[in-house]
Amino acid sequence: MGGNCWRHTGPYQRDLAAAFRQAQAEELAEDDHGFGAGRTVEELWRDPAWHEYIFTGGTGTVLDFPLMIDATDPDRGPFMRPLTEAEIRAFAPDGRPTYSDWDEALDSERLDFPGRAQGRCTVLYTDGVPTHIGYWGVTAD
Repeated sequence: MGGNCWRHTGPYQRDLAAAFRQAQAEELAEDDHGFGAGRTVEELWRDPAWHEYIFTGGTGTVLDFPLMIDATDPDRGPFMRPLTEAEIRAFAPDGRPTYSDWDEALDSERLDFPGRAQGRCTVLYTDGVPTHIGYWGVTAD
């Protein structure tokens, strides 16, 4: 099997880690993937059955990652990582990508999907104002 690519957006917050946690909570409220309503993402990541679920198929969402790492941290695990400024400017020279810029860059492969069991994110802008976070990744399976 090979990992499956996915993408979606979530609400913007200045604190990207807080925005990521909010996106996870919203995704989990929408679909608990059979693990029981009312559990938090943190509780799920302490459950060995969740690990098995994620690493043999995953959700294809922000739930596939236990936490967000810093943009400059090495990719050594199932983490969500924000793009660096250089990575953003490689597909959006003004440093303020719109949803269309991001979507087209992923479609044209100017912006890569990460390796298996990894995720990326970047702030997306509307009329120069940050409005969303674009998340994308590849499942572990």
